[in-house]
Amino acid sequence: MVEHDPKPWISALRASHDRLASLVAPLDADGVNRASMADEWTIAQVLSHLGSQAEIFGTILDAGLAQSDPPSPDGFPAVWDAWNSRSARDQVADSVAANDAFVRKVEGLSRQQLDAVKVPMFGMDLDATRILQMRLSEHALHTWDVA
Repeated sequence: MVEHDPKPWISALRASHDRLASLVAPLDADGVNRASMADEWTIAQVLSHLGSQAEIFGTILDAGLAQSDPPSPDGFPAVWDAWNSRSARDQVADSVAANDAFVRKVEGLSRQQLDAVKVPMFGMDLDATRILQMRLSEHALHTWDVA
């Protein structure tokens, strides 16, 4: 079934990441501190959110690959705090790097590895496709906030 094929979702996530990276690459300090379309967030704060989510979704994916327990949502605030404590420039640069690392990771997985992903999270059993769909939804929405 096409809807469970993770490859198109990986390609779409790569395109969303590349678009966001191209939008923020030319921004200077004033640019990353400008208001975004997300209420009360600067562009840097949007990138901080996306970077923290790349980190969190990476741990969810790792749990699915290892067939181990998923990360506890109780640990998410520590991740958010770490990202929020970075300078605006670091939020942007580190987010682009974290998102690229997540996309590269899924791009490097074999079909067999992708098919084996299963992790109970957010009240459902997530497979690789569902993880990618959730990640893309978040990424595309916040890329629009920056654009």
